[in-house]
Amino acid sequence: VVAERGAGHPIIAIRADMDGLPIQETNDVGYASQVTGVMHACGHDAHTAIALGVATLLAEETFPGTVRFLFQPSEEAGDDEGVSGAPRMAEDGAMEGVDAVLALHVRATLPAGDIAIEAGPVSAGVDSFHATIVGRGGHGAHPHRVVDPIYIAGHVILALHGIVSRRLHPAAPAVVSIGSIHGGQADNVIPEQVEISGTIRFMEPDVREQIHAEIERALGVAHALGGNYTLQIELGGLPMVNDAAVTDLIREVGSNLLGGEHVRSHKPGMGAEDFGVFSKLAPGAMFRLGCRIEGDEREAHSPRFDLDERCLPIGAAILAEAALRLLRK
Repeated sequence: VVAERGAGHPIIAIRADMDGLPIQETNDVGYASQVTGVMHACGHDAHTAIALGVATLLAEETFPGTVRFLFQPSEEAGDDEGVSGAPRMAEDGAMEGVDAVLALHVRATLPAGDIAIEAGPVSAGVDSFHATIVGRGGHGAHPHRVVDPIYIAGHVILALHGIVSRRLHPAAPAVVSIGSIHGGQADNVIPEQVEISGTIRFMEPDVREQIHAEIERALGVAHALGGNYTLQIELGGLPMVNDAAVTDLIREVGSNLLGGEHVRSHKPGMGAEDFGVFSKLAPGAMFRLGCRIEGDEREAHSPRFDLDERCLPIGAAILAEAALRLLRK
C-alpha cells in the first residue's frame, strides 16, 4: 500500500512493514491476535500505527514536496519465488523519485523513551541454501552395501560449520547456520537421501560470494564418500546500510525531542531486514525505538511479545520531524 501527502519534490518516503508471524499468541489481553497460529510478534503492527500517526501529524503541516508512505507486506518471509516485500514494492515503482527514506523498528531490549541508531552497515544481508545429499539406500543391518547419505551429511555439516571459522577472514562478519535436516523414516532403513537447509548472513558482497563457493566445496565431500548432491541457493535481501547524513539528522531530532542521554548507538547485528533494498535506492536510515515493558521484557518472535505503547507517539514524532526537516532542507 502506497499513500502520499503533498506534491512535487523532494519526495521523502516513510516505510512501515505490516506482516505478522506464524506464532500462536499466549498474551491474555484484549488486543491479542484473533487469528489462530498468527500474531504480531515483531512489532510490525506498531510500525503501521506509528506511520499512521506520522500521517496524522503531517496533515496539520504545510510543507514543500511529498511524503510517501510505504506500507510494506512480507518483510519476514518471501513469496513463492522467495522474494520479500521490499524488492517487490521497488519493482512496482514505490521508490521512484524518492530523495530519502526513513524507517524504525521497535526494540524490546531498549526502554521506552530511548532510541538507538548508527551509521553504516547495521544489519546483514541474507540468503538461504537447500541441499540434497544423495546416496544409495538399503537395510540398516548392511551398511557396507549402501552409500549412507546420513553418514555423508554428518561430514558435510561439520564442513559447513567450519566455513566461518576456517575459510573466511576472521574480521568478516558472517553466519552460516543449519536450520533443518531431514532424512529417513524407519530406524532400520538407510535412506536414499538427506535434505539440509540453512541461512547465510553477510555484510559484504565478496563475503557473500565466498560463502556460496564454500558451501559448494563442503558439499563436495559427498563425492569423496561415494554419493552425490544438489544445491540451491536462494538470494535474499541486501545488508541494511544507514546513510551518515540521514543518521545524523535522526540523532539530532531524537536528541532535541528526548534529550541526548536517550539517543544511543548500537552495534551491527546479523539479523536481516529488507529495508536495505530501499536504502540502496535512496539515502536512508532506520532507528531502533525502545519499547520495553519495565520488569517484564518480552523478546521479539516470542508468543509473549508485547510493548509499552508509550513508545508509539515518540516514534511518530521523530519520523515526522525528520521528514519535515528533509523536506524543508
